[in-house]
Amino acid sequence: MVTNVTRLNRTFGALADPTRRAILARLATGEATVGALARPFAMSRPAISKHLRVLEHAGLVRRTRDGRVSRCQLDAGPIRDAAAWVDHYRQFWEGQLESLARYLERGKGPRRIPQQEDQS
Repeated sequence: MVTNVTRLNRTFGALADPTRRAILARLATGEATVGALARPFAMSRPAISKHLRVLEHAGLVRRTRDGRVSRCQLDAGPIRDAAAWVDHYRQFWEGQLESLARYLERGKGPRRIPQQEDQS
């Protein structure tokens, strides 16, 4: 059974690599063959295939076969789920920062320690 936490972990794990993010950026413009996805990178086809497997495992890419040609498509669903998770915490931290700002504006914030002049 795949839980939401597992899906998020897979999504963030897949997004952690710059090559995989570049592949997703390319797929955001439309489907592409594995060969077309591999072209911009200085790595072997098996290495690109490994990146694609990670993206597929995370649910970010769907691969279909047309004879000997593999075509890949972006599935943005997991990215939307990850963005919603980040947004939830963004709202929390914005609220915390607003509370801190109000506290500091009331003059109850930490006092500044005067900096000592360099005596060398």
